[in-house]
Amino acid sequence: MELTRRDTLALGAGAAAAALALPAFGAVEDSIATFTGGAAVGDGGLTLTTPEIAENGNTVPIEVDAPGAAAILVLASGNPTPGVAEFKFGPLAAAQRASVRIRLAGTQEVIAIAKMADGSFVRASNTVKVTIGGCGG
Repeated sequence: MELTRRDTLALGAGAAAAALALPAFGAVEDSIATFTGGAAVGDGGLTLTTPEIAENGNTVPIEVDAPGAAAILVLASGNPTPGVAEFKFGPLAAAQRASVRIRLAGTQEVIAIAKMADGSFVRASNTVKVTIGGCGG
């Protein structure tokens, strides 16, 4: 079989489209492991507030609240790049709470990991159903 320039371009375009369409599997776990340093992650002490249904994935409001947290990492498991936000709180922070609007590619799980002041880690997650995708969908 002879591979023409047109065939090569078509194969390259197909591979690029497939890479963009598929979420980065394992990237969420890698991001969590990097943030926690491989430490165990527990539950409780972190509140993640998300809408159950988001009509538009371009602007999905979320809020994280973890009293006593030093940092909070927010991930979107179905986005091409799962890392959404990281909030760091200093000793003079009045509250360890943040709210932001994020972009979601489609229906997926939003995950928040909080590093508490004592060095422990806690996790909360919610599934957000998106009717119109925000990352090109």
